[in-house]
Amino acid sequence: MQAVTFASTNQNKYREVQSILSTHGIAVDFAQVNLVEIQSFLLEDIAGEKAKSAFAQVGMAVIVEDDGMFIDALKGFPGQYSSHAFKTIGNDGIMKLLAGSADRAASFRSLIAFYDGRHLSISEGRVDGRISDKITEGGWGYDPIFVPAGTNLTFAQLKEKKNEYSHRKKALDNFAQWYTMK
Repeated sequence: MQAVTFASTNQNKYREVQSILSTHGIAVDFAQVNLVEIQSFLLEDIAGEKAKSAFAQVGMAVIVEDDGMFIDALKGFPGQYSSHAFKTIGNDGIMKLLAGSADRAASFRSLIAFYDGRHLSISEGRVDGRISDKITEGGWGYDPIFVPAGTNLTFAQLKEKKNEYSHRKKALDNFAQWYTMK
């Protein structure tokens, strides 16, 4: 069985990563580290630098995840600033920003960045959907307000079925395909 180390401070992401990669025969260790997060307009740049920061701290090949929720009516906001926006205005703030807006289209992008000290590889996953009309119970992060295309339920309501639609799962599947062939 192949193995990789996931670097993050987010235990919820780790559990998702571990669950998904185990289906590909990849064992996942967890390195709880604070990562350098540069400011950039490109998720690719942010993910790449996070992977290099993680490698410098952990000293072995690592993967990191960076993602963003992009809301059409808000011209892509919060996008690459999703984590900061969640910490500052949360789901309530997003709902207030969209109050009265008929356009609730949104997408989630996830990037899995692998770095081993020499090679940087970035795998992407994307899911289109919309922002719900109300905040639902459960989940974490934006799960209670994001409704992926193909369902009328938020990620939070989907619970264990979330991975059938998840941007993170798509990115991890792409990473696993690359990683097991390299």
